[in-house]
Amino acid sequence: MQSLNTLKIQIYADGADKAGIIDLYQKSYIKGLTTNPTLMKKAGITDYEVFARDILQTVTSKPISLEVFADDFPEMKRQALKIAAWGQNVYVKIPITNTRSESATPLIRELAAEGVKLNITAILTLEQVRGVATVLNPAVPSVVSIFAGRIADTGVDPVPLMVESRKILAGQPKAELLWASVREVLNIIQAEQCGCDIVTVTHDILAKAAKQLGTDLTALSLDTVKMFANDAAAAGYKL
Repeated sequence: MQSLNTLKIQIYADGADKAGIIDLYQKSYIKGLTTNPTLMKKAGITDYEVFARDILQTVTSKPISLEVFADDFPEMKRQALKIAAWGQNVYVKIPITNTRSESATPLIRELAAEGVKLNITAILTLEQVRGVATVLNPAVPSVVSIFAGRIADTGVDPVPLMVESRKILAGQPKAELLWASVREVLNIIQAEQCGCDIVTVTHDILAKAAKQLGTDLTALSLDTVKMFANDAAAAGYKL
């Protein structure tokens, strides 16, 4: 039976809940972890460095991606070098542009040349993938994160774009293609089938996948019928 443990794709847990991070870090099917400023804000994190260093006391043997939050490139670089120094397993997340739509590729080139492990984030177009592929350091591990879920939210099938991205990155032997912004368990399977190396999954969808991936559909049908019957009885419905 298919399960998270039998998948070939690397599953990264995406979140900022400390208890959830530590719990998932212990799972054999979790190969890495990621977070971002939005998830950290939602989790009530007020001190970025204190939170990150605290997590890194536990997360020592699996990759973890931590994102810069500056909007000008010199400050992004300063933050990136500082974050990278926190651990050998740290990848620094750099958004593909700043808020003024200025490309981050010159900064990516600089950091890659200095040996910083990078996770390029918020990518949604093939043009952006091509730009990143030209500036990464082929000798340094990197991650190229395409927000497939956000692409799908616009009504566009992200699978062809992911397949083409795999081809574009062929000249970067240490660059891993990541399917980001998973919306449902099916996306994990799609990510594996189209050749992605990594898929990031939020804690809530991971819980659903751990419970339901590979479930027999006939049994699931029966469970659904029982749910309807139990809820109708509990509500005391009569006709």
